[in-house]
Amino acid sequence: MRRLLPLLVGVLCAFGSAARAQAPTGGAGENVVQRGEYLARAADCAACHTPPNGQEFTGGYKFSLPFGTIYGPNITPDKATGIGDYTDDEFVAALQRGVGRGGKHLYPAMPYTNYTLMSREDVLAIKAYLFSLKPVHAESPPNALSFPYNQRWAMVFWNLLNNPDRRFQPDTSKSAAWNRGAYLAEALGHCQACHTPRNFMYGLDEGRAYGGAVVQDWLAYNITSDRDSGVGAWSDDDLAAYLSTGHATHHGSAAGPMAEAVDHSLRYLTQPDIRALVTYLRDVKPVHDEIPAAKPVQADALGARIFREACVSCHALDGSGRQTPYAALQGAHSARDPNGTNLLQILLRGGNIATGGPTAFMPAFGGEYTSEELAAVANWTIGHFGQRGGEVTRKSVEGVRPGGPGSAAQPTPGG
Repeated sequence: MRRLLPLLVGVLCAFGSAARAQAPTGGAGENVVQRGEYLARAADCAACHTPPNGQEFTGGYKFSLPFGTIYGPNITPDKATGIGDYTDDEFVAALQRGVGRGGKHLYPAMPYTNYTLMSREDVLAIKAYLFSLKPVHAESPPNALSFPYNQRWAMVFWNLLNNPDRRFQPDTSKSAAWNRGAYLAEALGHCQACHTPRNFMYGLDEGRAYGGAVVQDWLAYNITSDRDSGVGAWSDDDLAAYLSTGHATHHGSAAGPMAEAVDHSLRYLTQPDIRALVTYLRDVKPVHDEIPAAKPVQADALGARIFREACVSCHALDGSGRQTPYAALQGAHSARDPNGTNLLQILLRGGNIATGGPTAFMPAFGGEYTSEELAAVANWTIGHFGQRGGEVTRKSVEGVRPGGPGSAAQPTPGG
């Protein structure tokens, strides 16, 4: 997400009534299109409706799901291939109820189960912004879902169980910042869509809200208030830095879908909004996961050799990061996961993250090293920087190689 206009702090924190608590309203002189741009960025619309290296909002982004493939549609105001013919009521129905034009049910790859919490005023502000853009004629590839998931009519029953179709109601027992953060996280940012595991019906497992889940072969970490397996031990400044820049000292850097969220959305939020998100996350019910016991550094000669020849120039042997703080591995989540879920993705696909300044970039090594070599360097990295026993095998590397069995065929933006 690109060019946002800042909102005035006083209005951003205005929760004088239930209606205003729902709507992030702009500052003096800001028109509905400008406010809609901010809201569209906060809702991370570009991430799912922009193809890799393509024009924003033109569709074609690929979702590889357990039951098939879905492509994000064009949401520019083109009348033939976009949303140019949508009325206000139709646009509101799409975002709040997951029902498109002509009664066509949308799939929950679009997080309308979160957007349903948005006020009508905010939904229409987003529409005003999207309709201010230049129409682009761009057809998205057809979805390819297996039976019975390709039967859209069945979404009627799914929605009865999984979409509350209700608007955000502020908690009067909480602070204005908490309510603001709740609206940003639950309605706009749809953080649970990645960080909460899904049940067998692809609905959110509310019992483990924000407890971490695998999305597109990437692990979205536990971001509950648990001190051991969540972010409860992070300082407010660390959390704020990670959300707004994708990096926090001694906690690592964002990659994959999280880097994408920073690129398209979070880095454009005002600092009062970032701090409101921190306030809300601090209060999320802790979800505890058993963490493997620390183990001494693994004496893996192959992994150590590969790290020294390919990695040390950027990351440094002590993990401090030589060329950029984003290369630091000290305390990184990816180095503490014995399965190396995200570590393998970044090794195979590389990654980049833009934060308004120079882009932090890591090249892909999937074509340079064998699966056995990548498993070795992953396990050495986990042992050396995470002090845990790595469990990465040649088979697990091959399972997530681009185009390999079980892998997401398309890399995610930003990683």
